[in-house]
Amino acid sequence: MSDIKIKALFLDVGGVLLTNGWDRKTRQGAAEKFGLNIADLEERHHLTYDTYEVGKITLETYLDRIVFYEKRPFSREDFRSYMFSQTKPHQDMIDYCKALKAAHSLKVGVISNEGRELSEYRINQFQLGDLSEFFVMSAFVHFRKPDTDIFKLALDIAQVPARNCLYLDDRPLFVEVAQRLGMNAIQHKDLASTREAVQALGLP
Repeated sequence: MSDIKIKALFLDVGGVLLTNGWDRKTRQGAAEKFGLNIADLEERHHLTYDTYEVGKITLETYLDRIVFYEKRPFSREDFRSYMFSQTKPHQDMIDYCKALKAAHSLKVGVISNEGRELSEYRINQFQLGDLSEFFVMSAFVHFRKPDTDIFKLALDIAQVPARNCLYLDDRPLFVEVAQRLGMNAIQHKDLASTREAVQALGLP
């Protein structure tokens, strides 16, 4: 067992607590459902999504650029509803993190790259506020991982030294950045392996 005293738990959303919000597989599904050219959709997405994710444009502007730059036989609301409906909870991880929080009196915060409207929908729909005290979302703070400023902001809000923080993310690069800042960080692959790694840090 580690002698590190973990006082704060930082969590990614997509791939940890919930499925990814708007990833390649979901965009492929949207292209098939709405009869869109996937190559055009992907090119336009990659050219503009970072701007949406960091909070510089709205979801409506993003959709104008990737879908509604020409007349479509479906409504904007139909497309938005499809986007939002694709999110599913990883309920086992949500329950596990709630149990960790309760058992060890942890401060819990979310650090995630996500656009504002998707963030707000996912936070509210899956009641993530019952788990996390604060949300450091890229669209809210105008930084995005792997920018170290987004992690530093979370540390400032939590007021817990990096060595006493644990960060869970499914992306290896983001785990590495957190580790370089002095955090304990684990790449989440599944509940069983994450539970084992967390227990090794003294959080049974």
